[in-house]
Amino acid sequence: MRLSSSSSMLCVIDVQERLVPAVADGDLVVARCRRLAEAARLLGVPAVLTEQYRKGLGATVPALAALPPPPLEKLSFSCCGAEGFAATIPAGVGQVVLCGLETHVCVAQTALDLLAEGYAVFLAVDAISSRHAIDRDVALRRLMAAGGVPTTSEAVLFEWCRSASHPQFQAVRKLVL
Repeated sequence: MRLSSSSSMLCVIDVQERLVPAVADGDLVVARCRRLAEAARLLGVPAVLTEQYRKGLGATVPALAALPPPPLEKLSFSCCGAEGFAATIPAGVGQVVLCGLETHVCVAQTALDLLAEGYAVFLAVDAISSRHAIDRDVALRRLMAAGGVPTTSEAVLFEWCRSASHPQFQAVRKLVL
């Protein structure tokens, strides 16, 4: 199954000020999430950004805060449990690319709920992390066993473009250099 920019969306989960320093490869995850968000904007792929309990975990990191639409605040670990989340998924979207924090909590619960609702879930593994490697690794294995599709942020970008003849290909290509 390949991603299509016309039938997918991006969900950037909880990349917040107090979480990023605590997770493995936090700066790299931020950079990869930003790459995905910039490409989504360039290619017209709908995107949603969430924040888990902003009062306790802080705001979305500045590198991401201005890219997707304003953050959807939530207390539910799964984005699917957040008020207004379902409305962010446009009609015709059947694929959801997930990135963000933390793999074994909010990313995993969102992925499992989306899979249960019939969406194809793509996990941008280089843009997903947890505080502990074992939590990330076990969660990714669990999500793959449940039907989640592992991929990378760069692979997502090129699948969304489909071809070097895409009008935005050169702009997207610059995101991976």
